[in-house]
Amino acid sequence: MTTTRREALATLGLAAAGGWLALGTDPVWAAPEDAHQARPDNDMTQAKPYSLPALPYAYDALDPYIDEATMRLHHDRHHLGYVKGLNMALNRLAGASRSNDHDLVKHWSREVAFHGSGHLLHSLFWSNMSPEGGGEPRDRALASMIKRDFGSFQNFSAYFMAASAKVEGSGWGILAYEPLGRRLVVLQAEKHQNLTQWGCVPLLVLDVWEHAYYLKYQNRRRDFVAAFMNVVNWEDVAARLEKAVVGQ
Repeated sequence: MTTTRREALATLGLAAAGGWLALGTDPVWAAPEDAHQARPDNDMTQAKPYSLPALPYAYDALDPYIDEATMRLHHDRHHLGYVKGLNMALNRLAGASRSNDHDLVKHWSREVAFHGSGHLLHSLFWSNMSPEGGGEPRDRALASMIKRDFGSFQNFSAYFMAASAKVEGSGWGILAYEPLGRRLVVLQAEKHQNLTQWGCVPLLVLDVWEHAYYLKYQNRRRDFVAAFMNVVNWEDVAARLEKAVVGQ
C-alpha cells in the first residue's frame, strides 16, 4: 500500500467498511490448495489436507522471552496435533456425507471447531511474533485506531495483558477487528472456539494454554504475558488490520 493510502486510512479513522481476510491470499489464512474451487453439492472429497506451517524464525530466536524447548514442543507437537485432528475430523465428515450416515456429525463437527480453531490461531501466533518485535506499533493506521478505541497504547497494553492473564482455564487473548462496529476489540477465547464473536477478524493472538509457557514460567502466566509483549510483530498486526479494513 502506498504512503498516501495509508495516511488516508489513518485520517479517516479507519472508517472504511470491514471484511474478512480473503482465503488463499495469506499462508496463515489460506484454505487447502484448490479448496476454493467450486464442487458439486455435498462433495467434500476434493479438499487437500491442512499442513503445519514452518516457523518464520529459528526455534531459539525469541530467547530470552520464549525458550527453544518450549517452541519446539509447542510447534512440532501441539500445533501438529491440531492439524492432524482437523484433517481427521474433516475426513470423517466427508465419509458421513458420502454414506449419508450422520449419527456422529455432532461429534465430528465439534472436533472440526476445536482443532480448526487451534490450527488457525496457532498459525497466526507464530507470525504475530518476531525477534525484532516489541515496543509500540509504528504503523500510523494501527496506532491511530488503538488510540481511538482504547485511549492510548498504554491503556490497550494493560487491557490486553489483563484479559490474557485472566482467561479461565486454557485459551487465548485476542486483539480483533470487529467489522460491524468498525472498531478494535479485545477478546478472551476459551478452548480456542468458545467466547468468540462472529465476524471478528483476529489480528494479534496470545496463547495462554499451559503448554505455551510452563517449561519456562511454570504457573506464572502473568510473567509470560508480559514477556510476550516484547516480541509482538506489530508490522504483521498492521498488515492484517489493513486487509481486514480495506480488503484486497
